Amino acid sequence: MYETTYHRPSSIDEAAALFAEGAESKYLAGGHTLIPVMKQRLAGPSDVIDLARIRELVGIEVSGDTLTIKAATTYYDILQSADAKKAIPAIVYLTSVLGDPAVRHRGTIGGSIANNDPAADYPAALLALGATVKTNKRSIAADDFFKGLFSTALEDGEIITQIAFPIPAKAAYAKMRHPASRFALTGVFVAKTKAGDVRVAATGASQSGVIRVPAIETALKANWSAGALDSVKIAADGMLSDIHGSSDYRANLIKVMAQRAVTAAG
Repeated sequence: MYETTYHRPSSIDEAAALFAEGAESKYLAGGHTLIPVMKQRLAGPSDVIDLARIRELVGIEVSGDTLTIKAATTYYDILQSADAKKAIPAIVYLTSVLGDPAVRHRGTIGGSIANNDPAADYPAALLALGATVKTNKRSIAADDFFKGLFSTALEDGEIITQIAFPIPAKAAYAKMRHPASRFALTGVFVAKTKAGDVRVAATGASQSGVIRVPAIETALKANWSAGALDSVKIAADGMLSDIHGSSDYRANLIKVMAQRAVTAAG
Protein backbone atom coordinates (compact mmCIF):
# COMPACT_ATOMS: atom_id res chain seq x y z
CA MET A 1 0.00 0.00 0.00
CA TYR A 2 1.01 3.63 -0.39
CA GLU A 3 2.14 5.55 2.67
CA THR A 4 -0.78 7.10 4.52
CA THR A 5 -1.54 8.74 7.85
CA TYR A 6 -4.14 6.97 9.98
CA HIS A 7 -6.44 9.00 12.24
CA ARG A 8 -8.96 7.85 14.86
CA PRO A 9 -11.12 10.89 15.72
CA SER A 10 -13.52 10.89 18.67
CA SER A 11 -16.15 13.21 17.21
CA ILE A 12 -17.82 14.04 13.91
CA ASP A 13 -16.44 17.57 13.96
CA GLU A 14 -12.91 16.28 14.51
CA ALA A 15 -13.29 13.81 11.64
CA ALA A 16 -14.52 16.52 9.28
CA ALA A 17 -11.65 18.82 10.27
CA LEU A 18 -9.08 16.08 9.67
CA PHE A 19 -10.60 15.36 6.27
CA ALA A 20 -10.34 19.01 5.29
CA GLU A 21 -6.70 19.20 6.36
CA GLY A 22 -5.57 16.20 4.29
CA ALA A 23 -4.39 16.49 0.70
CA GLU A 24 -6.44 13.47 -0.39
CA SER A 25 -8.40 12.14 2.57
CA LYS A 26 -10.68 9.12 2.78
CA TYR A 27 -13.10 8.06 5.50
CA LEU A 28 -12.87 4.49 6.78
CA ALA A 29 -15.99 2.70 8.05
CA GLY A 30 -15.95 -1.11 7.97
CA GLY A 31 -13.02 -1.09 5.55
CA HIS A 32 -14.31 -3.78 3.19
CA THR A 33 -13.87 -1.56 0.15
CA LEU A 34 -11.17 0.99 0.98
CA ILE A 35 -8.57 -1.41 2.40
CA PRO A 36 -8.68 -3.87 -0.55
CA VAL A 37 -8.37 -1.10 -3.14
CA MET A 38 -5.45 0.39 -1.18
CA LYS A 39 -3.76 -3.01 -1.15
CA GLN A 40 -4.22 -3.20 -4.91
CA ARG A 41 -2.73 0.31 -5.23
CA LEU A 42 -5.94 1.57 -6.81
CA ALA A 43 -6.25 4.22 -4.09
CA GLY A 44 -3.56 6.07 -2.20
CA PRO A 45 -5.18 8.47 0.28
CA SER A 46 -2.91 10.86 2.13
CA ASP A 47 -5.03 10.42 5.27
CA VAL A 48 -7.35 7.62 6.40
CA ILE A 49 -9.92 8.80 8.94
CA ASP A 50 -11.50 5.95 10.91
CA LEU A 51 -15.11 6.69 11.88
CA ALA A 52 -15.74 3.43 13.72
CA ARG A 53 -14.89 4.72 17.22
CA ILE A 54 -17.06 7.85 17.13
CA ARG A 55 -19.70 7.06 19.72
CA GLU A 56 -22.30 9.47 18.34
CA LEU A 57 -22.28 7.44 15.11
CA VAL A 58 -23.25 4.17 16.80
CA GLY A 59 -26.70 3.08 17.98
CA ILE A 60 -30.24 2.06 17.10
CA GLU A 61 -33.43 3.67 18.38
CA VAL A 62 -37.15 3.80 17.71
CA SER A 63 -39.13 7.00 18.07
CA GLY A 64 -42.78 7.07 17.02
CA ASP A 65 -43.03 5.54 13.54
CA THR A 66 -39.33 5.78 12.75
CA LEU A 67 -36.45 3.36 13.19
CA THR A 68 -33.12 5.18 13.25
CA ILE A 69 -29.85 3.35 12.67
CA LYS A 70 -26.69 5.39 13.11
CA ALA A 71 -24.09 5.15 10.39
CA ALA A 72 -21.24 3.32 12.17
CA THR A 73 -23.55 0.68 13.61
CA THR A 74 -22.27 -2.74 12.55
CA TYR A 75 -24.31 -5.40 10.83
CA TYR A 76 -23.82 -7.57 13.91
CA ASP A 77 -25.36 -4.92 16.16
CA ILE A 78 -28.35 -4.64 13.83
CA LEU A 79 -28.81 -8.41 14.01
CA GLN A 80 -28.78 -8.26 17.81
CA SER A 81 -31.12 -5.25 18.13
CA ALA A 82 -34.49 -5.98 19.72
CA ASP A 83 -35.73 -2.59 18.51
CA ALA A 84 -34.83 -3.34 14.89
CA LYS A 85 -36.38 -6.82 15.08
CA LYS A 86 -39.64 -5.41 16.40
CA ALA A 87 -39.85 -2.32 14.18
CA ILE A 88 -38.69 -3.63 10.78
CA PRO A 89 -37.80 -7.33 10.90
CA ALA A 90 -37.14 -7.25 7.15
CA ILE A 91 -34.01 -5.16 7.75
CA VAL A 92 -32.74 -7.70 10.26
CA TYR A 93 -33.40 -10.53 7.81
CA LEU A 94 -31.60 -8.61 5.04
CA THR A 95 -28.61 -8.23 7.36
CA SER A 96 -28.60 -11.95 8.18
CA VAL A 97 -28.09 -12.90 4.51
CA LEU A 98 -25.45 -10.23 3.90
CA GLY A 99 -21.86 -11.43 3.51
CA ASP A 100 -20.36 -13.85 6.04
CA PRO A 101 -19.78 -13.68 9.83
CA ALA A 102 -16.51 -11.77 9.44
CA VAL A 103 -18.19 -9.16 7.23
CA ARG A 104 -21.19 -8.88 9.55
CA HIS A 105 -19.00 -8.24 12.60
CA ARG A 106 -17.07 -5.38 10.96
CA GLY A 107 -19.24 -3.88 8.21
CA THR A 108 -21.38 -0.79 8.85
CA ILE A 109 -24.63 0.36 7.31
CA GLY A 110 -23.21 3.81 6.59
CA GLY A 111 -20.20 2.39 4.80
CA SER A 112 -22.42 0.19 2.66
CA ILE A 113 -24.67 2.95 1.39
CA ALA A 114 -21.80 5.45 0.97
CA ASN A 115 -20.03 2.95 -1.30
CA ASN A 116 -23.27 2.12 -3.15
CA ASP A 117 -22.05 -1.08 -4.73
CA PRO A 118 -24.56 -2.10 -7.44
CA ALA A 119 -25.03 -5.49 -5.77
CA ALA A 120 -25.21 -4.27 -2.15
CA ASP A 121 -28.27 -5.09 -0.06
CA TYR A 122 -28.93 -2.03 2.11
CA PRO A 123 -29.57 0.41 -0.77
CA ALA A 124 -32.65 -1.65 -1.70
CA ALA A 125 -33.98 -1.35 1.86
CA LEU A 126 -33.46 2.41 1.94
CA LEU A 127 -35.11 2.96 -1.42
CA ALA A 128 -38.08 0.65 -0.79
CA LEU A 129 -38.76 2.02 2.69
CA GLY A 130 -38.39 5.65 1.63
CA ALA A 131 -35.64 6.24 4.17
CA THR A 132 -33.85 9.52 4.84
CA VAL A 133 -30.06 9.69 4.94
CA LYS A 134 -28.84 12.27 7.45
CA THR A 135 -25.34 13.71 7.28
CA ASN A 136 -23.33 16.26 9.23
CA LYS A 137 -24.67 18.86 6.78
CA ARG A 138 -28.21 17.92 5.66
CA SER A 139 -30.95 15.33 5.15
CA ILE A 140 -31.27 13.47 1.82
CA ALA A 141 -34.23 11.35 0.73
CA ALA A 142 -33.24 7.87 -0.47
CA ASP A 143 -34.82 8.63 -3.86
CA ASP A 144 -32.27 11.45 -4.25
CA PHE A 145 -29.31 9.78 -2.55
CA PHE A 146 -28.41 6.95 -4.95
CA LYS A 147 -27.08 8.35 -8.23
CA GLY A 148 -25.77 5.28 -10.07
CA LEU A 149 -22.93 2.75 -9.87
CA PHE A 150 -20.77 3.60 -6.83
CA SER A 151 -22.23 7.10 -6.93
CA THR A 152 -24.27 9.02 -4.34
CA ALA A 153 -25.36 12.58 -3.57
CA LEU A 154 -22.65 12.90 -0.90
CA GLU A 155 -20.37 15.88 -1.27
CA ASP A 156 -16.63 15.67 -0.71
CA GLY A 157 -15.96 15.34 3.02
CA GLU A 158 -19.63 14.85 3.97
CA ILE A 159 -20.25 12.25 6.69
CA ILE A 160 -23.35 10.07 6.93
CA THR A 161 -24.52 10.20 10.54
CA GLN A 162 -27.70 8.12 10.53
CA ILE A 163 -30.49 6.61 8.45
CA ALA A 164 -34.14 7.15 9.41
CA PHE A 165 -36.53 4.42 8.24
CA PRO A 166 -40.30 4.94 8.34
CA ILE A 167 -41.79 1.82 9.94
CA PRO A 168 -43.96 0.08 7.30
CA ALA A 169 -47.12 -1.97 7.65
CA LYS A 170 -45.41 -4.83 5.82
CA ALA A 171 -41.97 -5.40 4.34
CA ALA A 172 -39.68 -8.21 3.25
CA TYR A 173 -36.52 -8.89 1.29
CA ALA A 174 -35.57 -11.80 -0.97
CA LYS A 175 -32.41 -12.29 -2.99
CA MET A 176 -30.59 -14.71 -5.20
CA ARG A 177 -27.10 -14.79 -3.71
CA HIS A 178 -23.87 -15.16 -5.59
CA PRO A 179 -22.50 -18.41 -4.10
CA ALA A 180 -18.99 -17.04 -3.52
CA SER A 181 -19.33 -13.34 -2.68
CA ARG A 182 -22.85 -13.53 -1.23
CA PHE A 183 -23.61 -10.28 -2.98
CA ALA A 184 -27.05 -10.07 -4.57
CA LEU A 185 -27.20 -11.49 -8.06
CA THR A 186 -30.62 -9.93 -7.77
CA GLY A 187 -32.36 -8.84 -4.57
CA VAL A 188 -35.78 -7.24 -4.12
CA PHE A 189 -37.14 -5.36 -1.11
CA VAL A 190 -40.90 -4.80 -0.98
CA ALA A 191 -42.67 -2.45 1.44
CA LYS A 192 -46.28 -1.48 2.06
CA THR A 193 -46.64 1.73 4.01
CA LYS A 194 -49.17 2.29 6.75
CA ALA A 195 -50.97 4.64 4.34
CA GLY A 196 -51.30 1.83 1.78
CA ASP A 197 -48.63 2.93 -0.69
CA VAL A 198 -46.25 0.32 -2.11
CA ARG A 199 -42.54 0.77 -2.84
CA VAL A 200 -40.32 -1.88 -4.42
CA ALA A 201 -36.57 -1.68 -5.01
CA ALA A 202 -34.20 -4.07 -6.77
CA THR A 203 -30.44 -4.41 -6.37
CA GLY A 204 -27.86 -6.42 -8.31
CA ALA A 205 -29.86 -6.38 -11.54
CA SER A 206 -29.60 -2.98 -13.20
CA GLN A 207 -26.65 -1.34 -14.92
CA SER A 208 -27.52 1.85 -13.02
CA GLY A 209 -27.40 0.25 -9.57
CA VAL A 210 -30.35 0.07 -7.18
CA ILE A 211 -33.68 0.93 -8.82
CA ARG A 212 -37.38 1.31 -8.07
CA VAL A 213 -39.65 -1.12 -9.96
CA PRO A 214 -42.83 0.79 -10.91
CA ALA A 215 -44.56 -2.12 -12.71
CA ILE A 216 -44.40 -4.27 -9.59
CA GLU A 217 -45.37 -1.37 -7.34
CA THR A 218 -48.52 -0.74 -9.40
CA ALA A 219 -49.52 -4.40 -9.42
CA LEU A 220 -49.01 -4.81 -5.67
CA LYS A 221 -50.85 -1.61 -4.82
CA ALA A 222 -53.89 -3.03 -6.62
CA ASN A 223 -53.48 -6.50 -5.11
CA TRP A 224 -50.89 -7.31 -2.46
CA SER A 225 -50.19 -10.92 -3.41
CA ALA A 226 -47.52 -12.91 -5.19
CA GLY A 227 -50.08 -13.98 -7.77
CA ALA A 228 -50.69 -10.37 -8.76
CA LEU A 229 -47.23 -10.38 -10.33
CA ASP A 230 -47.77 -13.44 -12.55
CA SER A 231 -48.57 -11.31 -15.59
CA VAL A 232 -45.99 -8.61 -14.90
CA LYS A 233 -43.03 -8.57 -17.27
CA ILE A 234 -39.87 -6.67 -16.44
CA ALA A 235 -37.97 -5.35 -19.46
CA ALA A 236 -34.41 -6.61 -19.88
CA ASP A 237 -33.24 -3.25 -21.25
CA GLY A 238 -30.66 -1.75 -18.92
CA MET A 239 -30.14 -4.93 -16.93
CA LEU A 240 -26.70 -6.35 -16.21
CA SER A 241 -25.49 -9.26 -18.28
CA ASP A 242 -22.40 -11.27 -17.34
CA ILE A 243 -21.16 -14.82 -16.74
CA HIS A 244 -23.49 -15.12 -13.74
CA GLY A 245 -26.70 -14.27 -15.56
CA SER A 246 -28.04 -12.62 -18.70
CA SER A 247 -30.11 -9.45 -18.72
CA ASP A 248 -33.24 -11.51 -19.40
CA TYR A 249 -32.43 -13.76 -16.46
CA ARG A 250 -31.96 -10.85 -14.10
CA ALA A 251 -35.16 -9.16 -15.32
CA ASN A 252 -37.09 -12.34 -14.55
CA LEU A 253 -35.34 -12.66 -11.18
CA ILE A 254 -36.70 -9.27 -10.17
CA LYS A 255 -40.23 -10.61 -10.51
CA VAL A 256 -39.45 -13.95 -8.87
CA MET A 257 -37.68 -12.34 -5.91
CA ALA A 258 -40.52 -9.83 -5.55
CA GLN A 259 -43.03 -12.69 -5.39
CA ARG A 260 -40.96 -14.43 -2.71
CA ALA A 261 -40.65 -11.20 -0.73
CA VAL A 262 -44.43 -10.54 -0.86
CA THR A 263 -45.09 -14.09 0.33
CA ALA A 264 -42.64 -13.62 3.19
CA ALA A 265 -44.19 -10.27 4.16
CA GLY A 266 -47.66 -11.84 4.37
